[in-house]
Amino acid sequence: MIYANVLTEESSSILYSLTVNYLSDMNTLCKTTLLFTMLFNSYQTCADWSVTTTAVSDYLFNGVSLTDEKPALQASITKSTRSGGYFGTWVSNIDFVDGSNFEADFYAGYAYTNKNALTIDAGISHYTFHGVEPSSQADFSEGFVKFNYQNLNFNIWYAPDYFGTDAGHYVLMLDHSFQINNDISLMMSIDKSISMDTNKWQWQEADKDYIHAHITAYYSLQNIDFSLGLHGTDLDDYGDTKLLFTISRSFDF
Repeated sequence: MIYANVLTEESSSILYSLTVNYLSDMNTLCKTTLLFTMLFNSYQTCADWSVTTTAVSDYLFNGVSLTDEKPALQASITKSTRSGGYFGTWVSNIDFVDGSNFEADFYAGYAYTNKNALTIDAGISHYTFHGVEPSSQADFSEGFVKFNYQNLNFNIWYAPDYFGTDAGHYVLMLDHSFQINNDISLMMSIDKSISMDTNKWQWQEADKDYIHAHITAYYSLQNIDFSLGLHGTDLDDYGDTKLLFTISRSFDF
């Protein structure tokens, strides 16, 4: 009987110890699980990926065709955070005189919206060209600052080595959008491209700058976006007035 009581006390002590350890381990496991859950949910909330695929009737770069007036397939992938930062890449086929046939761009920036609903977006893009050995000679980087207020945008781009020519170059753009209904909108846009050294880069003979303008209608149908725009420039040698059609689809995850 005494032996039984001793065994019972020892068993109770062991059982108590095991229970305490078990509860301690469970508490640690729960805390660890909660931590990983919070981190995962925080990552999901603070970071998003977006992929866009686009088909265009012509790749117009400020009104100038980079595909010799032929269609292009384009795609981008962007990662953004809730704090306003983002980075990504964009690709397209091209058709240059030197034989270059592929463009891959990389960009990063930060967008901030103040209490007056003014958004300022600043960043840098790097353009790379591929297809033949001299293609990379046209690679260049470009900084940008974009201002948005409601449906009005004013953008500035500056490149110190435009298309690898060692010439400074900047672009000024102003556009305004009009929402027709939930699915249709209209944009009017005008931009001016300016070379800062005509000895190294000029858009045409004795012409350091040119103006490009377009009016474009946008339509969305079942998550597919369509646009049809009329583009024109004041260049004489190229940049003719033309219609541009695009169709795109975006995926967020």
